[in-house]
Amino acid sequence: MVDVFILAAEPSADLQGAHLIEELLRQNPNLKISAVAGPRMRALPIEVVAPMETLQVMGFLDVARALPRIIQQFFRLRNLLVKLNPKAIVCIDYPGFNLRLEKALRKKGYKGKLIHYICPSVWAWKKKRIGQMEKTLDLLLSVFPFEKKYFTSPKLSVEYVGHPLTKAVADYTSSIDFLSAYSLKGPIIALFPGSRKSEIEHNLPLQLEAAKKLCQLDPKLQIAISVASKDREAQVWSLAGLKAVCIPFEHTYDLMRHAHLAIATSGTITLELALHDIPTVVTYFIKPLDLFLAQKIFRIRLPFYCIVNIITSSPVYPELFGPHLTPENLYNASLEMLRSQPSRAACQKGCQLLKEMLGNPPASELAAQKILETI
Repeated sequence: MVDVFILAAEPSADLQGAHLIEELLRQNPNLKISAVAGPRMRALPIEVVAPMETLQVMGFLDVARALPRIIQQFFRLRNLLVKLNPKAIVCIDYPGFNLRLEKALRKKGYKGKLIHYICPSVWAWKKKRIGQMEKTLDLLLSVFPFEKKYFTSPKLSVEYVGHPLTKAVADYTSSIDFLSAYSLKGPIIALFPGSRKSEIEHNLPLQLEAAKKLCQLDPKLQIAISVASKDREAQVWSLAGLKAVCIPFEHTYDLMRHAHLAIATSGTITLELALHDIPTVVTYFIKPLDLFLAQKIFRIRLPFYCIVNIITSSPVYPELFGPHLTPENLYNASLEMLRSQPSRAACQKGCQLLKEMLGNPPASELAAQKILETI
């Protein structure tokens, strides 16, 4: 019998899932774990029932196009989980899919423990999800200290375990001489175009254009591009050109530690950059129709969209999204963050505030402990 089934459907969840699995097996080496897994989780001694890449999609229009495939995968996974009947199912983040799956599993008669790791941003929007989660879940593992107050039902146990990235960043040690390995000498402009094909396609050309203009002002600057996975190497190379320095995902933190400035697509990567104290400009390409749907139909109106800014309630990182993401705006924001010492100092002060707010609890260890106590 499967003890724990873990579902990760995007790179950030794969990273957290890998840390969680390592801790679960450390605390109970005999645990039998199955998963929908990304490359980091697949490298661990678990049973993989499907690669996470089969579930990846973003944007309202992309979701609409992929809907038949997503529905097929949804019911296939639901039926598989009911058949496997694990003692506990741990869904990591990805609320649009995972909350529906958790609800469907209960309706189908699943009696095991349902655990959600990394709380959806119900404090920002879609507060109606709170009631559903309180009815469906047994345990919610929160990564931000302020989230617990939004849940009041005694039926749902909400445990703050801390954000797993704080410890991951603090504990990281490099296995290489990074600068020599990639022939990097001057101040580095690090580009983080995203992990999905469409993200890279829309964000990287704009990021590169701004970075190259900065290099024209200062020839000592060097551009290095983070490649989120092996599956994206060919795409990044084709967009960046042969002279680009591309950094594989296993050396992402090395790149962050040596970056003078980052231009990053909005996502978990911005939180990691803030934990490294790196001045960053955040980009997020949104198709006009997607933007219309988000603002007018789904009524998503947030003061900020970058997670760093949301947590601190302040513009730590300049963020350019939708119609604001133009080559000129990105260049100007990047130049300001590159050359203005007051702007850089204010940004790094905001990063320090973020770290103080998150603290440094052993999140993966605590999450594993709570999961094992639940089953």
